[in-house]
Amino acid sequence: MRLRLLLSLFFMLAAAPAWSQTCTFTNTGLNWGSVNLLSGSAFDLNGTFTANCTGFAGLTVRICPNFNAGTGGVNGTGSERYMLNGANQLRYNVYQNAARTTVWGSRTWGLPPTPPTINLPLGGGGTGSLSTTMFARIFSGQAALPTGTYVSTFSGNHTQVAYFYSFFGSCAAVGLVNVTNVPFTAQAVYPPSCTVSATSLNFGPHGILDTAVDAANTVSVTCSNTTPYTISLSGGNAGATDPTQRQMANGAATVTYGIYRDAARLLPWGSTIGVDTVAGTGNGSTQNHTGYGRVPAQSTPSAQTYTDTILVTVTY
Repeated sequence: MRLRLLLSLFFMLAAAPAWSQTCTFTNTGLNWGSVNLLSGSAFDLNGTFTANCTGFAGLTVRICPNFNAGTGGVNGTGSERYMLNGANQLRYNVYQNAARTTVWGSRTWGLPPTPPTINLPLGGGGTGSLSTTMFARIFSGQAALPTGTYVSTFSGNHTQVAYFYSFFGSCAAVGLVNVTNVPFTAQAVYPPSCTVSATSLNFGPHGILDTAVDAANTVSVTCSNTTPYTISLSGGNAGATDPTQRQMANGAATVTYGIYRDAARLLPWGSTIGVDTVAGTGNGSTQNHTGYGRVPAQSTPSAQTYTDTILVTVTY
C-alpha cells in the first residue's frame, strides 16, 4: 500500500510541468502629448495592454491586471487618478470600456473599482496572445492648473498582473498568483497658451468734429495659469506708427483717431512691447482689458461711414 502511494505521487510530480503556464506582458502606457486645458474639453486617449502566454494546449489562462493609484495618487473612491506637476494635480482616469464608465482598478488597493478579467485561450501549440485596450480620459474643467508636465508612474505594487488557468476560479480567487510587475507611465504636457477676442470700437454717428469724441471697447484674453502675456494693437489699415494717429477711411477721405490704455487717454496703446502695450498674467479665466478710443477735434470730412481694422496680437 505504501509503495503504490509513493509511485502515484512520483507520477503526479513528473506530469506537473506540462500544466504550468508562463506569461509575459507589455503596456504601451498613456502619453497625451500636449493638451490645451483652456479649451474646456476632455482629452481621450487609448493605450494597449498585451499578454503572451504558453501552457497546456486547449486551456484558458485567466489574467487579472491590477492597476493601482500610480505615483500621482487617487481619490477616496477610485473615480479620479492624478498626474502630478509638483503639488498640482491633473485629474484623469483609466477605464475598461470605450464609454469610459467602468474604471480599470485593482483588487489590492481597497477601493471599489476592480480590474477586468482577461481570458486568453491557448491554441494547439500551447501558446496564445491577446491585446486589451485601456481607455483613458483627462477630465475637462482644469484650465486653472499651471502649465508644465504632469506625470504618474506605475511600477512595483502599482501594477500587479496575476494569472492562472481559468479553472482556478475568478480573479478574486487568483489573487496574486504568479504576480508580475508591468511598469508604464501616464503623462501629459500643458503648454502655455492664450486665446483673444475683441469687441468693436464704435464711435457712433456725429456731425461736425469740433470736439473730441470718445468710445471704448473690450479686448478679452484667456491665458493658461501663470503665463505672462502682452497685448499689442496694430497701426490699422494705414499702418500708423503713432497709436494716436490711426485713420478710419472711406475711399480717400479719413478720420484720425487713437486708442489708449487709460480712461484719461494719456497712454497710447500700440505695438511696441514694454513701451505702449498692455501686460498681464494668465489665470486660466478670461481677463478683460479696456481700449479707450478718441477721435480728436479735426476738420470734418464728408458724411460717410468710416472704418479701420486693427490686428490684436497676444504675445506669451
